[in-house]
Amino acid sequence: MTRAEQFDELVLDAVERLERRWPRLAEVELAVEEVPPADADRWSEEAVPLGRVITDRPDEPVRIVLYRRPVEARAAGRPELADLVYEVVVEQVAELLGMEPDEVDEGRDVDG
Repeated sequence: MTRAEQFDELVLDAVERLERRWPRLAEVELAVEEVPPADADRWSEEAVPLGRVITDRPDEPVRIVLYRRPVEARAAGRPELADLVYEVVVEQVAELLGMEPDEVDEGRDVDG
């Protein structure tokens, strides 16, 4: 598998873990993009966002997007990458549901 395919698998695994508790996620579209778009500074306070929830698409499902290269750049190895992908997915789901990340995943290690 390529690195991109491996990353996609990590995203799917993370969402599957959360879908058990939050069945609404089955209606959410997932996407992985290499990097954030050039206009990211208009919708994110982060210098380089790791993910985004897109809700302003009329007649289309809500979309959660993860940005592969920035996430990979922050992880030292595969185990850390899997943890970071899960954390980013939890954060995006929390934003979507209007909750705190530790409410979405009660077992989450908030200290990293």
